[in-house]
Amino acid sequence: MDDVEKSASEQWLYANAPGYRELPDQDRRAIFDFSFLWSLFESQVMENFAQARAISERVNGWAAENRIYPEVYEEALAYFRNRYSLNGETTHRYDYLNLRGTDYPELVGRVIKDNSDDPRDSMLCVLMIVWRLRNNLFHGSKWVYQIRGQLDNFTHANAVLMKILERY
Repeated sequence: MDDVEKSASEQWLYANAPGYRELPDQDRRAIFDFSFLWSLFESQVMENFAQARAISERVNGWAAENRIYPEVYEEALAYFRNRYSLNGETTHRYDYLNLRGTDYPELVGRVIKDNSDDPRDSMLCVLMIVWRLRNNLFHGSKWVYQIRGQLDNFTHANAVLMKILERY
């Protein structure tokens, strides 16, 4: 894509955002899509109020109604387990999620280490990781390494958000 085809904002990002020019188009597209999917998720599923506690309450409601569908989260959970754990322990990448105390870190760690297969816990774990990807992207910590290596993270997060938007 040459400069004539790029929007003014994309031209600016190419010129000024560290590493943006080097990102493959597919990576930029996945991040762009994530921004829109998250906004739609927050609007339609979370009633314009997404926080860890509100997400947990929504998942608890789905669980109470027997509306937790493994096909929504299974593929992403397998990917996140592979990315964030090895031999029953979390990896250095797990630390970069920057889980806060309110992000259910004990539950996320337990599920990621494959110590829980409870559907409610699994769904909440995946959504907490998607939540952290969102926060790390929108609050800037992904820029520390110039947003490199994030294609699979955002591809799986996007798939989960789309499935949730279709079902809930």
